[in-house]
This record gives sequence, structure tokens and C-alpha cells, in this order.
Amino acid sequence: MSKQTPYILVVDDEPDIRQLVSEILADEGYQVEMAENAQAARMLKKNQEPSLILLDIWMPDTDGITLLKEWSQEEQLHCPVVMMSGHGSVETAVEATRLGAYDFLEKPLSLAKLLLVVARALEASHLQQENAGLKQQLMFDIEPVGKSASVERIKEQLRRLAQHEARVLFVGEAGVGKELYARYLHNHSARRDGAFVDVAVGSISPENSAVEFFGKEENGKIYQGLLEQAHGGTLFLGEIAGMDKATQARLLSALESSSFLRVGGSAAVRVDVRVISSTRIALEAEVKAGRFRQDLYYLLNVVTLEIPPLREHSEDIPNLLRFYVDYFVRQEKLPFRKFSMAAQNFLRNYTWPGNVRELKNLVQRLMILGAGDDIELDEVKSALGSIAEAPKFLGTVPEFFNLPLKEAREHFEKNYLEYHFEKNSGSVAKLAAAIGMERTHLYRKLHALKIKR
Repeated sequence: MSKQTPYILVVDDEPDIRQLVSEILADEGYQVEMAENAQAARMLKKNQEPSLILLDIWMPDTDGITLLKEWSQEEQLHCPVVMMSGHGSVETAVEATRLGAYDFLEKPLSLAKLLLVVARALEASHLQQENAGLKQQLMFDIEPVGKSASVERIKEQLRRLAQHEARVLFVGEAGVGKELYARYLHNHSARRDGAFVDVAVGSISPENSAVEFFGKEENGKIYQGLLEQAHGGTLFLGEIAGMDKATQARLLSALESSSFLRVGGSAAVRVDVRVISSTRIALEAEVKAGRFRQDLYYLLNVVTLEIPPLREHSEDIPNLLRFYVDYFVRQEKLPFRKFSMAAQNFLRNYTWPGNVRELKNLVQRLMILGAGDDIELDEVKSALGSIAEAPKFLGTVPEFFNLPLKEAREHFEKNYLEYHFEKNSGSVAKLAAAIGMERTHLYRKLHALKIKR
């Protein structure tokens, strides 16, 4: 029997009705199983999830309403249920509907109505599953995962920014999800029905950048560049610091006038596009070094949003792990696995140098190469390699280890920053480069910890 053939479970204590309904459904091409009571129904449902259940209300061991309620409360109701009864009442039908029943059929059954209700229930279930899949995929595309204060704050800021046309510069380490936040901004804006065109700026060679961004006209044919492709929508420039100087100049002119010339063209092309960009490199330093135009920097940097590294909102890690497990089960049909509590706790304390991208890759690797339902701590450590080995303290435990976690963290950060501050001759710029922290964030941290510059 094909896996696509709907499987219907008929639950009824009357043998004649059970047999008749099963034969009619089998003649229509459905795969059918029969259960004479609630206990048999539980077993058959546990062995294979049906596409649809036809459930009698009055049965000798457990009535259908009670069984439906049991499945609903245990969240085991993953298919439509059609109730059947020869002694139905309005109250019973209302109760069944409240518990999630798709429809209610009265006995003696009208076979034409039975087939119609079955077909509609299966179609509704199919559409519901399809819509759920599309919604989940859409959420993956535009919804950053996390309930932490920092993630919720950024999403709230983006929803406000979406009501305006201000250009936004996303700042953050590699792998934190800057493009995902940019998509979230686009999808909450008035441009949501327009294109979202993303480009990794560093992947475009200086020789081809003019054509890539502005298009070309050749032998009467027109090639649309990125700006034209994003007309009416959003152009996301990833890692903007990698743009060559000549393209910077042309982009500046295009954004200031909302028009440009294609390569080989003579007529101005007007565009309506919102440009959003990102960087993991401090653009202020690039401007000072002469590698990035100051006027373009100010044009793109109307609003700066800093996306924190994963280690700064580690409370989101369990949700991210579950999200990517579900994602790879759905998208790549990988066997479902779940992280043990010990593995989750370990990963919450891991430093995640590759941020969310590293976490996603780790989940995929463990689901492809691992075996068994549970992902245990040893398997996680092995997948991460030696970098994940827990530190081994020799000698006396530091005094601040006896403090509450919040105070201990502040104590460590203060000592750590003071040590590197002195090591770098009191220079904030050198300190930022040495510890890998963006300078604006570092200034705030120094102020919060009362470290004098």
C-alpha cells in the first residue's frame, strides 16, 4: 500500500456497521483498520497514526467522548476525528466539537454523506498540514528564534523601524544572524510584498561589481543589476566593508539621487529601494584607514543595531536546539533526536565562537552522524572537539567562585578587562581589537564596571 494512501481507523462496537463502513472505504481506495472498542483503538493508533478516525460514541469499555478527550489532553490528536452515534444529542455534538472533532454523523449512516465528510476531513487535514509547514518555513525565514530580553528588544526595535524608511546598519560577529534580522525588518515593513535581495558584498569581484549592482546594456539587451531587482523592496548588503572604492562611489551617487546608469547605458534608471547593510568589522576604523568612504558610511548608518553574540543570550540555546532539530526533521527528513538535559546545560555554557550558525551546523552534524533518540553529553563534546573541553582548575579555586553567578561574572569581567587594558597601554582601540569586542559595546561595558580609562 502506498504511503500516500490515507489510512482510516474505524472504531465501533457493532460488527455489522464496522464491517460495512470498512468495506465501503476500502472500495474507495482507502487503507482501513477496525477496532471494536477503545482499548483496541488505542493500540492501533499507537502502532500507526491514522489519517482519519471514525469514532463511535457509545462503546462498552470507554465511550468515544472520553477517548477523544483523552487523546486531546495528551496532545495525541494529530488527525481529524469524525464522531458517529445513533443516540446523539446537541450537547454531545457540541462537546465533541469542543474537544476537536471535525464532524458528527448520525446513525443509521448515509453512505453518501459518510464519503463526503471523509473526503472533506482528509482534504482539510492535508491543507492544515501544508499550511503549518509553509508557516513554519516562513517563520524560519523571518523570525529570529529566542525569548531572551535582548532578542525581544531587537525585534521590538525592528518593528518600530519597519514603519519608517531609515537605512539600518546591523553590527555583529559572524554567524549571529544579521541577515535574518534584516529579513524580519523587511517583512514587517510596507515593502513586504516587494523583493528582498541579499548579496554578500565580499563575494563580488571589483571587476564585476559595477555590472552586478547597476546592470548593463549590450546589443540591445538589458541585464538588471541588484538595485533594479530590489526595486519596490529591500536590498541587503552583507558585510559592506568588503565593497571596493569605485563601487562605493557609484552606490553613493545612486542612493543620493535614486537613479543610476547601467554599464553601457545612456538613460538614467530610477529605483525605489530601501538599502539595509551589515558589518562585523568596525566601519569607523575602515573610514579612518581610508578603506571606506565616510559619506557612504553616514548615508548607510542612519540607525545602528548591534546583534549580540550567542554567548550573551545563552538562555535562548535550548529553544534554538529544539528549533533546528525540528527544522532538519522537516526539511531534510532526518530522524528525530533530542538533546539530553546534560547536553543542553553544557551547550548553554559553551562560548559559541561561530554563534547561531555554529549551533545550526552542530545540530545538523549530530542528526546526520549520530544514532539513538537522545543526544548525550559525550557525543556533543566529541562533535565540538577539544575546544569544548571544560577547563580544569589547578591549585586554589579563585575567591570569586564562591559568589553568586551575577557577581562572579562581573568580578571576572572587571579583572579580565583591567588586565588587558593595562597590557594594551590604556588604549580602548587596542583593547577592543585584542578581546574581539565592538568599541561602542566596550565603552558601555567599561562604564558599567567602573573601569577608568
